[in-house]
Amino acid sequence: MQEVTVRRLLDINKQFYQNFGAEFSATRARIQPGTGMIINRLDGHEDILDLGCGNGALARQLAILGHRGSYTGLDFSLPLLAAAGQQADIFPVNFIQADLTRANWDTDLPADNYQMVFSFATLHHIPSEQLRLQILTKIARLLKKEGKFIHSNWQFLNSPRLRNRIQPWQEAGLQARDVDRGDYLLDWKRGGHGLRYVHHFDEEELSRLAEAAGFNVCESFHCDGQGGRLGLYQVWDKKDKGLSK
Repeated sequence: MQEVTVRRLLDINKQFYQNFGAEFSATRARIQPGTGMIINRLDGHEDILDLGCGNGALARQLAILGHRGSYTGLDFSLPLLAAAGQQADIFPVNFIQADLTRANWDTDLPADNYQMVFSFATLHHIPSEQLRLQILTKIARLLKKEGKFIHSNWQFLNSPRLRNRIQPWQEAGLQARDVDRGDYLLDWKRGGHGLRYVHHFDEEELSRLAEAAGFNVCESFHCDGQGGRLGLYQVWDKKDKGLSK
């Protein structure tokens, strides 16, 4: 994928979350069932890095569960972070504005520090395999040697209703030949008309990404939505647990 196309796809999503951040946040008051299954496995002492933390719904749920480890949430959307920042007097939380697509997003984060790095419904908004691998390599550096990277990706093609929201690339000034296989443009109608770029991952593609970034796929399952097929969750760990990335 050409760099100009990567930038265009990123701009589409930045504009969406800037214009519709409040409306989107209103639809995400609670965490997804699959996310709940993951955090219910925690012992409550893990230091967590949450990439694409949105409005802080995950941090609120961790507080309800009595989590005692630290939590750092990153997101580029100021409207979503404003909603997250309204939380007070819960366990140690820190919300940071950061853009994962920038080379320096991890500069101020300590290496080998986190038992868990979460990225729920975020990786599918990152265009191009090259950019995804750059982010995944940084995640490996931030994880403790026995840490886990746990992520979910939207399986919207499993829903006829969501399939109907797919728009032609011409709506964004692009052609199908400009983007990668699995890339889609979806519309948004709450509070106005918007567009979002989303990549549809399958397990084979995620396995290739894990291998290239130095991870093992430990677990994979579907959850969320009607029929439990709208989210693909995976748990990864480092291939070489004796070395930092």
